[in-house]
Amino acid sequence: MIEAVGLSKRYGDRVAVDQLSFTVRPGQVTGFLGPNGAGKSTTMRMILGLDTPTGGRVTIDGRPYRQLDYPMREVGALLDAKAIHGGRSAYHHLLCLAQTNNLPKRRVGEVLDLVGLAEVAGKRAKGFSLGMGQRLGIAAALLGDPKILMFDEPVNGLDPEGILWIRNLMRSLAAEGRTVFVSSHLMSEMENTADHLLVIGRGRMIADCTVQEFIDQNSELLVRVRTPEPARLTEVVTGAGGTATPDGDDTLLISGLVMDRIGDLAFDNQVRLYELSPLQASLEQAFMELTRDTVEYHAAVPGGREVSA
Repeated sequence: MIEAVGLSKRYGDRVAVDQLSFTVRPGQVTGFLGPNGAGKSTTMRMILGLDTPTGGRVTIDGRPYRQLDYPMREVGALLDAKAIHGGRSAYHHLLCLAQTNNLPKRRVGEVLDLVGLAEVAGKRAKGFSLGMGQRLGIAAALLGDPKILMFDEPVNGLDPEGILWIRNLMRSLAAEGRTVFVSSHLMSEMENTADHLLVIGRGRMIADCTVQEFIDQNSELLVRVRTPEPARLTEVVTGAGGTATPDGDDTLLISGLVMDRIGDLAFDNQVRLYELSPLQASLEQAFMELTRDTVEYHAAVPGGREVSA
């Protein structure tokens, strides 16, 4: 289990992490989300003892990372897949890690098989693609068979098969009772992978809940209605306090009223319906809604729209 209490990090006048308190529990995949510059990487570095907190504390099973007796046996981490010696083969990169951490040599072959790199074990890492480098970084994180795993953008460079593989891997690790903490910008992956979410903006915690709770709390329910009488239904819905927006010749998107209420109104006013279905917001839509005021950069694009980063 990872636990942070009042965790803060300041660089001069800039506050990168501001009084974060959270718990990452075993047996589930916890997604760590936030716009660029929100403080995710800094937080992960403090968990691993790579940065020293300005205030507060963060512990792993009750102890700071630097006090762990056998770090790689307790925590496996992928923060930067490029942080490898390019002149070494995948096998010797992992063998060096195993030897310096008193891990059995057999684990090297086991993790190479697990991540699908056994056939290129003798190839120098500098010739690896981005996706292969990600797999090698994941192999290193798994080398000590740790009960806590941390991944920062683990699907970078992976093809669709690789993305499905890492998704299943993380879920299987959590199912074994391990603690899995993963940062990602791919909302669709977090929606399919994470059980719980920690969302930060400008260094502060803005959500700590399940994926479904996050979507429900930060998005508006829309109901898609198809009818041969859209003007009549719009009038009825508006009179009941809802809002109807055209979405095609005979289709409306209705907000402000639950689906059953819309069906009852149509029935009572003799408006024929061909379709009545809820539209569930995605995690990405909910995330954009919640974090739009916490993004660090806004870029203009042709047409006058703004995009955030």
